[in-house]
Amino acid sequence: MTRDDAGLLYDPGVRAAMGTFTSDGDTLALEAAAAVRSASQAVDRLRSQGAAGRGLSAGALDVLVRLGAAADEGLSIGELARAGGVSSRNITGLVDTLERGHLVKRVQDRHDRRSVRVRITPSGRDWLESFRQPTQRAMSAVFQGFTPAELDQFRHLCLRLVENQQRIEHYLRTSPPDQSASS
Repeated sequence: MTRDDAGLLYDPGVRAAMGTFTSDGDTLALEAAAAVRSASQAVDRLRSQGAAGRGLSAGALDVLVRLGAAADEGLSIGELARAGGVSSRNITGLVDTLERGHLVKRVQDRHDRRSVRVRITPSGRDWLESFRQPTQRAMSAVFQGFTPAELDQFRHLCLRLVENQQRIEHYLRTSPPDQSASS
């Protein structure tokens, strides 16, 4: 990485590659997308190293954290899937893994006997507690030098990307298909 004339970081390799990808040479949005992807991968690698060292994938860790914050009745597979932005099938596999490790358990829904909820176990809570401090230290290290205002802005900008992506997906789901292509 290097710095531009304004002192902002950029990746010359990404800039060069994206320059050949655009028709007008405007690489800013493409470079920003590549930077978000690189940053996300860096944070995921850090989280995965900590979770995998304790026997959990990043996905299983996310489920366990959500269940740790849930009310006593737990969450349904569907609720976990929606919260994580993944399929119910994916969550079922992660819950199976966590259940084999005695970190969560499936229980019958008190209000609907046909439904199952997932709850964190005392062992799961212990696991999370042992993971909490190393994770806090790692996140402090990766965000070292950021002011609270920068972290607020960074979070806001990332979530704006998510909002835009959700808006685009909604539009694609609700828009009629282009009929001119088949004519």
